Amino acid sequence: MHLPNDIRIFGDLNYRGACPKEALEQVTFFNRLRREYPDTLGLIAFHVRNEGKRDHLTAATHKAEGMTTGAPDIVIPGAPTFICELKRRDHTQSELRTAQLAYLRAAQAAGCYVCVALGVDAAWEALHAYMAR
Repeated sequence: MHLPNDIRIFGDLNYRGACPKEALEQVTFFNRLRREYPDTLGLIAFHVRNEGKRDHLTAATHKAEGMTTGAPDIVIPGAPTFICELKRRDHTQSELRTAQLAYLRAAQAAGCYVCVALGVDAAWEALHAYMAR
C-alpha cells in the first residue's frame, strides 16, 4: 500500500508479518475505547458501515440516504473531529483506496484531525496524540 505524505501515519511502517485483519483491529479498538472512556468518547465514537458489495439499486438508495464513499473506520465527533482510517499493522496487507484518500484529504481541509493507523495500537496512539493536542 502506498502511504500518503500529507496525512499523519501512526504505526511501524517497517513491520512485516502476521497481523489481525482490519475488522478485528476495529472491534478491539472500539471495545477498549468503550471500556476506558465509557461516559465520553466511548459514547460518541462510531464506525460508518459502508463496506461490501451492493446491487445498483441498493447502492443508489444508500447514496441518496447519505452514504459517503471512502468514509473512515473511526469517527469521534469533537472540535476538531477525530477521523481515523484503520489498516492492518503490516500495511502491505492492506489497501488505501482512492475514495478513502479523497475523503481523508477533504476532512483534513475542513479542519478535522485526520490520520491513518497501522493496527489497533497505532490507532490508540493516534487517539492519545489527538487528545493531547
